Amino acid sequence: MSLISDEDKTYLKGEFEKNLRDPVKIVVFKVDDKEKCPYCSETVQIMEELSELSDKITIEVYDGDKDKDKAEEFRIDKFPATIIMGEKDLGARYYGIPSGYEFSSVIENITEVSHGHAHLQEATLKKLELVDKPVHIQVFVTPSCPYCPRAVRTAHQFAFANEHIRADMVEATEFPELSEKYGVMSVPKIVINDKVEFVGAYPEPNYVAEVLKAVTD
Repeated sequence: MSLISDEDKTYLKGEFEKNLRDPVKIVVFKVDDKEKCPYCSETVQIMEELSELSDKITIEVYDGDKDKDKAEEFRIDKFPATIIMGEKDLGARYYGIPSGYEFSSVIENITEVSHGHAHLQEATLKKLELVDKPVHIQVFVTPSCPYCPRAVRTAHQFAFANEHIRADMVEATEFPELSEKYGVMSVPKIVINDKVEFVGAYPEPNYVAEVLKAVTD
């Protein structure tokens, strides 16, 4: 049974034909343990269905237990994990199934990666140039949160713009121990370098200010 409706497939196929320029690769890491990863098979299926909508989208699927070297190469530590990349890994991750509202951020990321640059304000790009140390942004989300995709997209765009930044979407209910560790009570909850935390889909100027705070603190 298809997880993307025929209507949505028709729409997305047309959007990809109009908007994709360079090839995009989707890399998915899964494990064959339903208890350990209840949505791995669904995540793989969604991404496979997306890859069938354009000849510019390819997919690679790895087993986190069997392909440990590959998981280490991409620094994958949770499953399912999805990476949308061009010629190189841009540091953006989806941990957990990107369903519900979060599916829209996947589509936008595919388009943006295909064009090879982040659609950020010039002032934001200049501030991101100041980041010369490792930054790890975790954005905790749920599929029913309408504000979460914006928070994820901004974090991923920061990663696209600066090689020192890694940005993860983390589906909060799939990783309860991690959510408990960071006291996730509402979403989107953003954690930067385990130092700076805030809740909400901040505008770019405020968001980048928090990133810089995490670097300078």
